[in-house]
Formats: sequence, C-alpha cells, structure tokens
Amino acid sequence: LRHASERGAEKRSKGASFGCTCQRRKATIKKMTLRRLIRPNELLCVPGVFDGMSVRIASKVGAPALYMTGYGTVASHLGLPDAGLASYGDMVERVRVLSSLAGEVPLIADGDTGYGGLLNVAHATRGYEAAGAAAIQLEDQEFPKKCGHTPSRKVVSREAAAAKIRVAVDARASDDFLIIARTDARTNYGLDEALRRGEAFAEAGADVLFIEAPETEADMERIGDAFGGDVPLLVNVVEGGKTPVLPRQRYVDLGYQIAIFPATAFLAAGKAIEAAYAAIRDTGSSAPVTDDLADFMAFSKTMGFDDIWAFERKYAHLEAPPTTSK
Repeated sequence: LRHASERGAEKRSKGASFGCTCQRRKATIKKMTLRRLIRPNELLCVPGVFDGMSVRIASKVGAPALYMTGYGTVASHLGLPDAGLASYGDMVERVRVLSSLAGEVPLIADGDTGYGGLLNVAHATRGYEAAGAAAIQLEDQEFPKKCGHTPSRKVVSREAAAAKIRVAVDARASDDFLIIARTDARTNYGLDEALRRGEAFAEAGADVLFIEAPETEADMERIGDAFGGDVPLLVNVVEGGKTPVLPRQRYVDLGYQIAIFPATAFLAAGKAIEAAYAAIRDTGSSAPVTDDLADFMAFSKTMGFDDIWAFERKYAHLEAPPTTSK
C-alpha cells in the first residue's frame, strides 16, 4: 500500500487538474459568448465595472457582458487618476479577480497601451487572456496615457500603433479572445486620421474598432459609413464626456454594435457616497439618507452571503464543539 501522504498528494493533484480544466472551459465559454453577442443591427450594452461590488451588482441585474474600466479600476484600487500610473501587475490582478467574480459573463478589459513596447503588448495580451478576460482593449496613445475624454492626449505613429495590434493578434492563444483596437487620434489629429488608423487596425487583424471621442453625431455617422459593417464598432458612452449620449436605436442606426458605459456606475456611486458622508458630517447621523440606501440584507445576499449561509448549514455538524474549561 502507498503511504497516505502519497495518496493524498495524488488526490490533490487530480483535484487541481480538474479545477484548472474547469477554469479553462469557463474561460473558453466566456470568449465564445462575447463573440456571439456581437451581432449586426443590434447593440450590446456593456456596463463598466471596477471592483467586486460593481461586478456582483451588474451580474444581479443580468448584464450580458462587463467592461473593466481603466479609469474606475485605477481610481477604486489605487485612488489615482487614469494617467498611466497603474502597472501591468496592478491591472492583470484586477482582471483575474473581476473575471472570477463574473462567472460565465464575459469581461472586456482595458489594457491601456499594452504597458510598453511590442514585447510588453504580447505579454499583456497573454496575461489578460490567462486571467479570464474575453477581450483586451489596446490604444494608440503615447505613454503615459490618459483617459480618452480628458485633454492633452498624444498618439504614437500609425505604423507603431498597427504593429501593436498585429502583435496582440498573434500573441493570443485563442481566436475567440477578441482584440479591441482603440485610437485617440480624433481629438488632436482630426477624424480623417482616426479613420485611417481604424483601417490600419482592421488590416492588422483587430476584431473590434474603437474610434475614441467622436464629438458629434456627424462624426459618428462618418465612422459607421467608413467601416460599413466590415468590422464591429464600439462607442464609449461617457456622461459629461466628448461623445453624444444617444438612445440605443440611434447608436445602431449609426453603425455601432457595442456600447460601453465605463463611468455610469462610479459616477452614480460617487454622488451617493458623497451625499452620505456629508450627511454624517453635518448631522452626526445617517438618518437623512436612510431612504436612499440599499436594504442591508438584500445587499448582503448580492455580495454572496447566501453561499456562506448555505455552507454553514451543510457543514455545521462538522464544526468542532467548543471546548469547556475544567
């Protein structure tokens, strides 16, 4: 007979292998799901998530896909502006956590500029895919990058930007892991240059084009006309940003298949949190905002306490009885 430790090690190894297989299967399902969700003449509306709470709430309301916003994630995780200050290590760990919480809901993850040169882009693409994302978004800004609806953004050359997309396409393990190519050229270099970059990204193999910060519906119509359904288009809906906030059907009519809403949730949360803190400061009580708060027990269930309570009921009989002192 083998030693018990050997049998235990084999069992753990099989368990680990099974767990890894399940994780790979779940990641494959999520990537395939995202590709299937992008359809002509329809708009996939994707809310922005930035921490565990936002992922759980988005899942509760039935979001079909999630977008890990760079702005929100850097702000919530590090308390810093979205200005190229977060590292690849900071962000890939967030991808891993948020993707795990999302279950089978696909996660689109902001990969900034790829965190460096072409080798870094390849590493980031593989890392985001391994961490469970269904897509990575890569942009053409110079480092350090900035939020796409803030001023003073500069871009690298068109050739350098297209090279990053080509490397990302070649680096991914599965063709179902989508490469979303973003250009920030519109603001300082004009829409014509942004469209030329979109063409270069499509030729490099991008699965989705993201022409950032069109400023009018006319801009958006030109973008839709330029690509004519050849490659899916993504619109970035930032309340208070540069791009018009429009009804769903209008985005479809303009030629878009994906709309991300990266800021909506953290702007809503920021306003509510500030009001709550101000009430406590001014009155010494939370009573003025009680009616605006989520129900505590319902919120606890959203955060996963049902699973904890079920676990405790199932295994309560295995808990060691409390010791009594003599």
